[in-house]
Amino acid sequence: MVEGVGPAGKYPVTPDGRYFVVRGRLWRMANPALPDRERETLVHALMAARRAVGVAKRRDDPSGEAEARAAVDRAKHALGERGPVWWDDGAPDLSRRIARTTDYAEWFAGLEDAVRPGQSDSSTHTGA
Repeated sequence: MVEGVGPAGKYPVTPDGRYFVVRGRLWRMANPALPDRERETLVHALMAARRAVGVAKRRDDPSGEAEARAAVDRAKHALGERGPVWWDDGAPDLSRRIARTTDYAEWFAGLEDAVRPGQSDSSTHTGA
């Protein structure tokens, strides 16, 4: 798989397509072998569950929030973003690890942008 841009077109994707990077941390991509229709259905369910988490929090509804978070977890497992890895070469899951401390360190250091997508540049931050 070729290096690209991850979710919402904002984040760099590792050359093997397994992770995207946000603020220097690796996050597992969805299983690329999922059929498009199944992926769309699961993403729709994930977004609905995330909205339900927000609604429950605003209503101060702990049981509703727990149910919604469980639905988020189920959708992420079904997408392959959590649970057993979807690749079969024996490589470990590096989700949530800092990219520069993994086998992706050289790739991450070589990203062309001075400010990597998903990171802020404090020298240009206006504080507004």
